[in-house]
Amino acid sequence: MASLLIDWYEANGRDIAWRHPGTSPWGVLLSEVMSQQTPVVRVEPAWIAWMDRWPTPAALASASNADVLRAWDRLGYPRRALRLKECAQAIVEGYGGEVPCDVDALLALPGIGDYTARAVAAFAFGLRVPVVDTNVRRVYARLMKGQLLPGPARRQDLADVAALLPERRAPEFSVAIMELGALVCTTKPACSSCPLIDVCSWQRAGRPEPAAHEIAAAKKRVQKFEGTDRQVRGKIMRLLREAHSPVPLAQIDAVWEDAAQRSRALFSLVEDGLAVQVGEQHFALPD
Repeated sequence: MASLLIDWYEANGRDIAWRHPGTSPWGVLLSEVMSQQTPVVRVEPAWIAWMDRWPTPAALASASNADVLRAWDRLGYPRRALRLKECAQAIVEGYGGEVPCDVDALLALPGIGDYTARAVAAFAFGLRVPVVDTNVRRVYARLMKGQLLPGPARRQDLADVAALLPERRAPEFSVAIMELGALVCTTKPACSSCPLIDVCSWQRAGRPEPAAHEIAAAKKRVQKFEGTDRQVRGKIMRLLREAHSPVPLAQIDAVWEDAAQRSRALFSLVEDGLAVQVGEQHFALPD
């Protein structure tokens, strides 16, 4: 199975900038943080720009918060940009500017969770550790459990995927199974293009449909965006990013009609360190 999957990936995997030989561990870490809940097509140009501007943890650690937030643009969840800067500072202070390879050391860095720590360990340092994201969980559910939908994430997922890792070329297997989930074994699977169709438990079971409660649970896990505080925060952040001086409150008032929601979103940005109040009636990005 591993050989089939790796061979398929080598013939069909996307040519993405951070997969090129010579990408530094910092470049891998940056790509993984940027790619969280954001399509690769949006991440790749931003990643290239960031690597040109801040090619090392030390370079990002010395940047201003305002520059970091402007460069993050609309990648989503701008708090991640500031956490990334904090991560760079921790790498400089604790590891001499070199990204650590140990999973536990990576997990101790600001903003680095289970998935990112293992992805960096595997893809930057070649370690044999399980890397589990939404795509991998979906492939595993169909391939090994015979289920169309993967269900909620569990700690057991790491052990399940670890059991599939080959002794050799484990990182290649990990990126291949992720790519299979991104390109073929999607929410609407293209099974005729799958290299594992003959060993897939879901295929062997006759492609059973999920139960009604499984469908309802999957729909509930999908986060809506339209009309949420997240959308309002995004509109305000865009206004602040594009401004070259503090933005008057009256200009912020124009981005959203609901005054209570707008005020809640604005001051949540201030609480999160993504905006600062300047005087009584102006707001700006933090220094």
